[in-house]
Amino acid sequence: MIHSLTVQTHGPALHEITDPLHRWLDATGAGDGVLTLMIRHSSASLLIQENADPDVRTDLLAWLERIAPPADHLSMGWIIPRDEGPDDMPAHLKAAVLPTTLQIPVRRGAMMLGRWQGVYLVEHRRAPHRREVVAAFQSFD
Repeated sequence: MIHSLTVQTHGPALHEITDPLHRWLDATGAGDGVLTLMIRHSSASLLIQENADPDVRTDLLAWLERIAPPADHLSMGWIIPRDEGPDDMPAHLKAAVLPTTLQIPVRRGAMMLGRWQGVYLVEHRRAPHRREVVAAFQSFD
């Protein structure tokens, strides 16, 4: 079973997609298996992260900004690609550091996430984007 989830973003943020994935698995009647997720973009990522304390998301975004700040033409040494703006190359670097695919075990139709874990789309660009996450469930039943 394959599903496509669209997320509208508005700048750097972690967008939790756990609930829409739960709803889709419920609607399919999924049993035991594995859920594979892939983001169809090169300047955004997927992540399993704590979903209880919003400070975790804030700190993660601040850390990503420190390791790959926007280019101000020459000071960061970014050469290409800069045609899409000063956050373009840093966004690609962030997507290279964080995963763009995830695999999550599913038992009796529920993702086997930890108590405080959620699934997130991580937007790295400043401009609004429509991001697509492809979800594929493979049943072991």
